[in-house]
Amino acid sequence: MEQIMNDTSGHQNPEKRPKKGLPVTYISRVEIFSACHRLHSKHLTDEENVDVFGKCNNPNGHGHNYKVEVTLRGPVDPKTGMVINLVDLKKYMNKAIMDTMDHKHLDLDVSYFKDVVSTTENVCVYIWERMLEQLPSKALLFEVKVHETDKNIVRYRGESTTNDHIASE
Repeated sequence: MEQIMNDTSGHQNPEKRPKKGLPVTYISRVEIFSACHRLHSKHLTDEENVDVFGKCNNPNGHGHNYKVEVTLRGPVDPKTGMVINLVDLKKYMNKAIMDTMDHKHLDLDVSYFKDVVSTTENVCVYIWERMLEQLPSKALLFEVKVHETDKNIVRYRGESTTNDHIASE
């Protein structure tokens, strides 16, 4: 392996460093949106919905100020010094999150939740899917984290399982 050469000032000369790949970093951006929803499953009776979701099954719904962290992972471009331009990431997040969910009733205004219970887990998956549609490379998306409250937080990294473990109806 080539030794790193020092210039006359005693500093390492970057042109003499051994060649290696580009550094990979994680970059996150946070947005906050307000929305209301009702936790209610069409697969449960009204009584079962109350038992499962309690006060969150209120027919009039309830609201949250959701904090969303989107984390990308990728190589640092040697020309720009960035994984992605934060101006672009903000634009992608606005399209994926703010334009579709901010100040909305998730169950009534976001078609995705017509047949999907609007739990924070499903909100997180929805945001992941919308971000994939926006990003120039799907491989950049590392994690979506949704804070429903300071104490209730969901992370999603695109993982899924087979349905083999779910009993057939």
